[in-house]
Amino acid sequence: MGNSRLTVREIARLAGVSVATVSRVSNGTGQVSEEMRRRVLEAIEKHGYRPDHLGRALAAGRHGALGLVFPGLSGPYFTELIQGFESEAVPSRASVHILCTHLRSDSDAQVLEMGRRVDGVAVIGGTISDPTLLRLAEMVPVVVVAGEGPGSVPSVRAENTATMAALTRHLLIDHGRTDLVFVGNPEGSPDVSERWTGFLAAHRAAGVTPPIAPVAVSLQQADGVLAAEQLLRATTRPDGVVCANDETALGVLVGALGRGLRVPQDLVITGFDDAPIAALVNPALTTVRQPVRELAAEAARLILTAVNEPERAPSGDTVLPTELVLRRSCGCPADLMTGGTGT
Repeated sequence: MGNSRLTVREIARLAGVSVATVSRVSNGTGQVSEEMRRRVLEAIEKHGYRPDHLGRALAAGRHGALGLVFPGLSGPYFTELIQGFESEAVPSRASVHILCTHLRSDSDAQVLEMGRRVDGVAVIGGTISDPTLLRLAEMVPVVVVAGEGPGSVPSVRAENTATMAALTRHLLIDHGRTDLVFVGNPEGSPDVSERWTGFLAAHRAAGVTPPIAPVAVSLQQADGVLAAEQLLRATTRPDGVVCANDETALGVLVGALGRGLRVPQDLVITGFDDAPIAALVNPALTTVRQPVRELAAEAARLILTAVNEPERAPSGDTVLPTELVLRRSCGCPADLMTGGTGT
């Protein structure tokens, strides 16, 4: 008869082993003889120390857990990623462990330590070094989210370049803007790098000279406010600001309205992501809609496939389509959405 209240000490007594041995079997770490391992697992199964599914996972040498590695957790983007990842992990009865690397000097070591405690890991692109990613991939299945994986490490990302080029072209051609700036740091994120590439490509295609460099800031709303202060107190003010994400764009919008500028008459502002608040601010934000939850859900599906069916382990780059959403902040009269891009 199962008893979910049994402790690790009681399981150790029932199996006739030490507490340390039960811990090693439960965590999948350290050396344990097959005989002791069998006794611990039989005690777990018989007495219900853990849920049955976890007992079976331990018997197969698994942890019943998946890992997520983020630079940080601020803002709606990461909230959406977590919800998407859990939407696949939880029905599969896997817990989700989250590691934030921001400001951690030992982040690579911590990621590798996580790899010893989970069955697979999803890593946001640009969060850890390629050598560490490759070492992690030797330990457990790994999928890179919002970036491309090194070597044979698979990835899931949204299409960035073509849609950002379409957005920029819309501002240059349809709205006649001639002095656009890009706000975001291409060195800090694979996604931002691709969006900067699309921004430049649209200028070249339109025969318009692009800015020499972006306004390199982080991706939070406060960074957008600071960028707006920098741009709007300059002698020559741009007539449009193309932001790497919605949070930054909302910060620029706050800064512009605070200085008495009219948006979009004096300054057009655009974002990327289509966070829920983008449609609620005034003026509503022109942006690019990307399937953030689906990115993480697909990453979880790929990891679970690799764990449960190693012969079908994924490889290569999965690219999900994005859509241009036109609203009042660029000068369009109402909310519009073009067809998706990417594959």
